[in-house]
Amino acid sequence: MKPFKGKAIYNPSGKAGEYSYWACNFYKGCSNGCTYCYLKKGVLAHAMGGDKPELKACFKNETHALEVFQKELQQNLEELRKHGLFFTFTSDPMLSECIDLTWDAVGNAIYNQVPVKILTKCTDWVSDFIIDSRPTRRIDIEHNSMYAFGFTLTGHDELEQGASTNEERIEAMAKLHEAGFKIFASIEPIIDFDSSERMIAKTKSFCDLYKIGLQSGKTYSKDALIKFMNAVNFQLSMTSKIPKVYWKDSLLKQAGIERSELPENCVTREYNMFND
Repeated sequence: MKPFKGKAIYNPSGKAGEYSYWACNFYKGCSNGCTYCYLKKGVLAHAMGGDKPELKACFKNETHALEVFQKELQQNLEELRKHGLFFTFTSDPMLSECIDLTWDAVGNAIYNQVPVKILTKCTDWVSDFIIDSRPTRRIDIEHNSMYAFGFTLTGHDELEQGASTNEERIEAMAKLHEAGFKIFASIEPIIDFDSSERMIAKTKSFCDLYKIGLQSGKTYSKDALIKFMNAVNFQLSMTSKIPKVYWKDSLLKQAGIERSELPENCVTREYNMFND
């Protein structure tokens, strides 16, 4: 099938394509202040916005953005129902400037039986969402299985000073898991192996899927990578329900490991959380 490139919904390629077959971007720019952000480097720095999220230039306003989203959703409904829809690669969808449009789009997706995956470093919204204190922002509890909430965990708050702390994100993951939602963690970028191992150790009892990747432009020791991968696989094998792991292609390449050599709990990019 030819890749779809809409204004809101599209098929990401490259490294982004390892996260999801379908994605939605409304905004560019972000206030999380992550010093390692790949969008702040090279040719992407100017095109992807600055330290404050802004609606993409192709949208007149948020009402127009939602109208475009609804049209593109209907154009690709069958495929989106099959794979789910990821929010978002060019900002944080749960920032205060973005969250209202995110919820409107998510509500529309769920109403149309399209599962959603949300990756964030923000936690302020979690308690209200769980207790349903804002009913216009929450779909019926029977739809819990159509949400997957992900949090980026690096273990380095000093590199993400505009975001919720890593401990706050871990607490949010536990709360959402307890409320019956699917949970994933992005252990990317790996700043150092000890910090990444610590993040996994603290979340493995309530995380369904880990996506683990390198820091953009950083070279790691092959031996250190293999040692880290073995440590993570051993750590996860000690839990009653072993979480799934997706090792990014660039990491496997530096480690010199073929995906076919990995343990059974290690999945490919075709893995679908909603069909497990």
